[in-house]
Amino acid sequence: MPARLVIGGQWGDEGKGKIVDALAEQAAVVVRATGGNNAGHTILNPLGKFKMHLVPAGVFHPQATSIIGNGVVIDPKGLLDELAILKRAGVDTPRLRISDRAHLVMPWHPLIDKLEEQQRGGSAIGTTGRGIGPAYADRASRTGVRVADLRDEAFLTAKVNDLVERKNKILSLYDAPPLDARQILEECFSFAEQLEQYIAPTEMLVQDALDRGEEVLVEGAQAALLDLDFGTYPYVTSSFPTAAGSCAGAGIAPTQVRETLAVFKAYSTRVGGGPFPTELADATGDHIRERGQEYGTTTGRPRRCGWFDAVAGRYVVRLNDVERIALTRFDILDTLPELRICVGYEANGTKIDHPPAGEGQWSGITPIYETLPGWQSDTSAARSLDELPAAARRYIERIEGSLGARVALIGVGPSREQMIRVDGGVLV
Repeated sequence: MPARLVIGGQWGDEGKGKIVDALAEQAAVVVRATGGNNAGHTILNPLGKFKMHLVPAGVFHPQATSIIGNGVVIDPKGLLDELAILKRAGVDTPRLRISDRAHLVMPWHPLIDKLEEQQRGGSAIGTTGRGIGPAYADRASRTGVRVADLRDEAFLTAKVNDLVERKNKILSLYDAPPLDARQILEECFSFAEQLEQYIAPTEMLVQDALDRGEEVLVEGAQAALLDLDFGTYPYVTSSFPTAAGSCAGAGIAPTQVRETLAVFKAYSTRVGGGPFPTELADATGDHIRERGQEYGTTTGRPRRCGWFDAVAGRYVVRLNDVERIALTRFDILDTLPELRICVGYEANGTKIDHPPAGEGQWSGITPIYETLPGWQSDTSAARSLDELPAAARRYIERIEGSLGARVALIGVGPSREQMIRVDGGVLV
């Protein structure tokens, strides 16, 4: 059976964790393919509420092998902290595997990340400061430390000593204190001992599962509008959270993909800087933020909130060959008297049907809205389309029509049970 991908359709924080958690019930393998602990997902299940950053959502399903893939950059301390939280909650992780080809976030990465962000001043990107960008930069420049290096003490020692010498020269430019190579190596040796049981050639595990016809679920981090190529550059992440990037980060070929499911909120949010045509810098935006508790899982920063952007959404659907979507946080809109969907962009009197590539082009864009009535009733107990108010069904239909994709799942609350599966949903 080919793999199924789950990606974010907006700027992240769409509720992918809940969707992956639901789909993982049938999966033999669940792979986290991209990003690092700059991304977070919240999962609510009978064991409690879990805010995870690196461990795949499949860890809550004992039949599934959960994999942190080669496309992820891993902060070892952050990963061990998550595993400790899971253990205290009674969640065992014997089926967790970490790609030996994944790169590590080293101590110099967050330092350089924060220093560079400070230097940007008013043009700051709004990074999480977790060192993800510098880690991916080292990966691209072929100077990164990989998980496999933890298994070779002599090689790791020589490599870290060399890298610390070079990174200290960079830190000195910012008048930052130097790093201690010996201390870093001691930490690495400790990480190696604690993580050894999980390290594996995960791309082979994925391919073996596909050969056996088993269900492989690939969990994307962040979202397509943060993609390094197709996102709102430079206000993007440093990886490729699209369908293509998920394939590369999991170790599968595009021809091995059964379906790409994109997850969208019923409205839009983003964290940090960057273009956001439908942003609501008013009382409505504040209302959505507070009702939806729109604060970052990783940083706690308040998220910017706005209306659903079908122009950007349609772009994501087309680039990732999406036929079906999940629509989350639908119940957050229950109290609003009217809703808007952005169905076009306009700049200098010209209509634009896709997000522009040029950073400077965004400043002149005005959203073209279609206004729909709200339903102003509680949808959190609905488990079928028929149980939704007519205005709510109309809103869903307009999103489907605007995106050119079917809605297969609708989230109406935080728990895994608060979900409407349309025509059987994606589990068929």
